[in-house]
Amino acid sequence: MTALAFRSVTRQYSAGSSQVHVLDQLELDVAEGQRIAIMGASGSGKSTLLHLAAGMDLPDEGRIEVFGTAVSELDEPERTRFRASRMGLVFQDYNLIDSLTAFENIELALWLTDQAVSKSEVVALAGELGIEPVLDRRPGQLSGGEQQRVAIARALIHKPNLILADEPTGSLDQDTANDVLHVLQQSLQDRQCAMVMVTHSDAAAAICDQIQVLDHGRLVPAA
Repeated sequence: MTALAFRSVTRQYSAGSSQVHVLDQLELDVAEGQRIAIMGASGSGKSTLLHLAAGMDLPDEGRIEVFGTAVSELDEPERTRFRASRMGLVFQDYNLIDSLTAFENIELALWLTDQAVSKSEVVALAGELGIEPVLDRRPGQLSGGEQQRVAIARALIHKPNLILADEPTGSLDQDTANDVLHVLQQSLQDRQCAMVMVTHSDAAAAICDQIQVLDHGRLVPAA
C-alpha cells in the first residue's frame, strides 16, 4: 500500500503583486515502510511539503493521500484527528512542553488519540531509545540529544504508520546527531514505519532508502 501520495500538488503564496509557486504540480509516492529524504536549498519548499503531508496546510491544486485517505479533502478537525492517530511528527526544535516531564511529554501523544496510557509501554520505548533514566526530568534538564529522543518517543508511542521529520538533527552537534539518527533508523526498521524527512544533512539523508531533491517546485532524484 502507498503510505503517502502527492498527485499534481501545487502550492503558491503571494509575494507583493505576484504569485510564487513553491510546489508546482509535484508528484510523490512513498511506499509502506519506505524512508525518503527530501533535500534542497533553503526556501525551496521542503517544510511546505511536510506541512501539506501532515494536513497542517492545504494545496491550491492537487490531491494528497495518506494510506488511501484523501487528507487534503478533510476538514480541519478531521485532519487533526487523522494526523494524531496515523502520523508521528519530529521537529528540529523538539516541540516539548517545558512544564511536563519527559514521561508526560511522551504519553501526551496517547491522550491526543484517546488511547489508554500504558506506563509499561512508555518505559519500554524509553528504554529502547536510551532515555529511561531521564523520564522524570523536564526538558530544561535534558541535553539536546535527550530532548530529541523524547520527541522521537512521543512520535512513535501511538504506533503511527508514517513519520514526518523536519530537520530532526539540525539543532544537534555531529556526534549527538549520529546517535539520534542511529536510534531513529533502528526504531523505524523494527516497526516498518514509513518516513519522509526533510533535511540539509547528508548523514541524515543516508539513513533513508531514497533521496530526492526539491528543485523549482518539483522533485528530482538526487545525483
